[in-house]
Amino acid sequence: MAQQQLGKTATTVRVNEEGETEVVYHQTAVVTFDDKTITLNDGGWSTSTTKTRMNQASNQFRLGFRVYSKDWQWYAYYKGEVIPFNNWKESVRDIHSVGWLVLKR
Repeated sequence: MAQQQLGKTATTVRVNEEGETEVVYHQTAVVTFDDKTITLNDGGWSTSTTKTRMNQASNQFRLGFRVYSKDWQWYAYYKGEVIPFNNWKESVRDIHSVGWLVLKR
């Protein structure tokens, strides 16, 4: 897949070396997905534009998640569950580190 533009010019879509599709905002792969997982990564930039790019990717590729914030905390709504982005390792929900969230497809 050639690189595509998503939203404004700072966002591109590409396929990485592992065959996963990446939505890259500036230089951060904010959404990476394949047929098994979806990885959300704010890259330390917890901005409304980062959330918008994640949600645009979800809509464009029909990934089924929605990212939002409440009281400065980020959440993903996915498959009927609200999952917080978290800065601690928590294997129960596959949350890896600050700004990272892996959703099982």
